[in-house]
Amino acid sequence: MSQQIVLITGASSGFGALAARALARAGHTVYASMRQTAGRNAAQVAAAADYAREHRVDLRTLELDIASQASADAAVAAVIAAHGRLDVLVHNAGHMAFGPAEAFAPEQFAQLYDSNVLGAQRVNRAALPHLREQRRGLLLWVSSSSARGGTPPYLAPYFAAKAAMDSLAVSYAGELARWGIETSILVPGAFTSGTNHFAHAGAPSDSARAAEYESGPTAGFGEEILRKLATGVPADADPASVAEAMVAILERPYGRRPFRVHIDPADDGSETVSAVADRIRAEFLRRNDLADLLTPRLA
Repeated sequence: MSQQIVLITGASSGFGALAARALARAGHTVYASMRQTAGRNAAQVAAAADYAREHRVDLRTLELDIASQASADAAVAAVIAAHGRLDVLVHNAGHMAFGPAEAFAPEQFAQLYDSNVLGAQRVNRAALPHLREQRRGLLLWVSSSSARGGTPPYLAPYFAAKAAMDSLAVSYAGELARWGIETSILVPGAFTSGTNHFAHAGAPSDSARAAEYESGPTAGFGEEILRKLATGVPADADPASVAEAMVAILERPYGRRPFRVHIDPADDGSETVSAVADRIRAEFLRRNDLADLLTPRLA
């Protein structure tokens, strides 16, 4: 496997940090990007540097706030200045929220959409001119089984945003194929331990409305959902398997990487639904004489 220049968003913790280390161990030059590298994430920056020294890998950290187009532009420009190219962009950044949907202000839905969808769009606008000029590259999107699989209550803002992100990834795949840019969508299931997704999840801003849910028929519902979700996830479910799946995707030859890969220990049905949706997409493109959009045009 040739060395790739990889940029990962949201790599301070969770899947992003695990993937950055796994891809660096596999021999790639990896930029683990995050915001506030000199502030609240300074410890994560130091930890990544320690890891790089200890394991003798090329793992670097990079300031990138996906909420800022200027920050995205500067981060991508720094990578291009250092290497003259960018091979892989991993859209991993995102945020979760937990609570009754009614208790979230519309602005909170917008914030989740910004974190999980608009942030990816900003980074794409920074990176894609370079990838299109290269006529080669890979967009690797970290979606969620919630986009099409089992959808437990109290996660509505997150699920809605992830479904939008998945849809965006599918549309980009067709638009970029003739530019030689590949798309792979990685679909993790629910990992209730080993990441900070649930621990750092946002809460509804309307505490009075949330309290009504806690005093009515749904009293204790949030704890029940989390408990039963954890019960449905096998004890040996390891979030590192998501990082390993990223390494496996990059190991595949250019032009033959999978369009979608599921890592779902709880098997919530997303893989079944996605298989049908992706088949229908492929059949639609073939029926309309657009089958070449299913694979990147090799330079």
